[in-house]
Amino acid sequence: MDFRLTKQQEEIRRSVREICELYPDEYWRELDRDRRYPEEFVEALTRSGWLSALIPEEYGGMGLGVTEAAIILEEINRSGANAGACHAQMYTMGTLLRHGSEEQKRAYLPKISGGDLRLQAFGVTEHNAGTDTTRIETMAVRDGDVYVVNGHKNWTSRARHSDLLLLLARTTPYEKLTKKTEGLSTLLVDLSTPGIEVRPSATMINYDTNEVSFRDVRVPAENLIGEEGKGFRYILDGMNVERILIASEAIGDGRWFVDRASGYATERVVFDRPIGQNQGIQFPIARAYASIEAASMLRFKAASLFDQGEKCGPEANMAKLLSSEAAWDAANAAIQTHGGYGFRQDYDVERKFRETRIFMVAPVSNNLVLSYIGQHVLGMPRSY
Repeated sequence: MDFRLTKQQEEIRRSVREICELYPDEYWRELDRDRRYPEEFVEALTRSGWLSALIPEEYGGMGLGVTEAAIILEEINRSGANAGACHAQMYTMGTLLRHGSEEQKRAYLPKISGGDLRLQAFGVTEHNAGTDTTRIETMAVRDGDVYVVNGHKNWTSRARHSDLLLLLARTTPYEKLTKKTEGLSTLLVDLSTPGIEVRPSATMINYDTNEVSFRDVRVPAENLIGEEGKGFRYILDGMNVERILIASEAIGDGRWFVDRASGYATERVVFDRPIGQNQGIQFPIARAYASIEAASMLRFKAASLFDQGEKCGPEANMAKLLSSEAAWDAANAAIQTHGGYGFRQDYDVERKFRETRIFMVAPVSNNLVLSYIGQHVLGMPRSY
């Protein structure tokens, strides 16, 4: 496998970097302070076409692969930005692309590509059904040519800045199922539909996540993606992409921390010598760098397998595990290197420190990744 980027991929990285340079640390620092959505940044990425990278050219997108999408999101985070403001348009797109009808694709994809519509919200998690997605309770009941939706979702990020929501809802009561992974369906929901209430959730980072309530929300039956009752499989189908792309964001964060820490360690002089000359400072940064490089190669292997139509579940999950841990190690090394200055807002380390911690628990807990590896890769008994 050739781990070198092609000329096209290098050009993608350079172009994304140029956009990110228009939104420096001060921009993100102010957003974090005010808990504001990066509307200008997202609009710039939309106009440039990068958020439509995975949409085929026939629908107005770039027709690129997951490898290129990974490069885009990594570069955003490496610049000091936060791709979480817009990354869902990348990984939710797969459900519509792979399982949507031709009519749905032609109705929505060109508008999403052109920026007339945003598909930035993903409604899956519920208070009583976190990782155990099969126990969600939000119901969508067929009534003629519509589904009537009632229920509640939480951790629904960007719902206030999206036009469309990809919703996973129950269409068959759980107690009537013979197989618990069935009876769930995916619907494309217009968030301006009456009966939808969105309430922001306060968190330690500026992630714009929300609780979303549905009360007798009428969704056209034509907005059902794929077959009724098969939604859980459709969601799982997109999770490998999600893990690869989240791994890429973590790698971007890790590279940012290493760049900042090594630069500061070289410039900061204490006791008449650069602090980076001390192995206690130098070694943690070097080790973090090595871990990031290893995670990056596994990430690209997973992306390459996916783009070739091969199975990549183990690689995608392990890439997410290793990249999130490498980014967190780099974050701790950066904080330690900066000392007290690492806690000052104007150095931005503390902001990125908070932001990168989420990758250890979302979109899937690292403990569950380890359970997956133990059971499905190593063949050991299921641990839960």
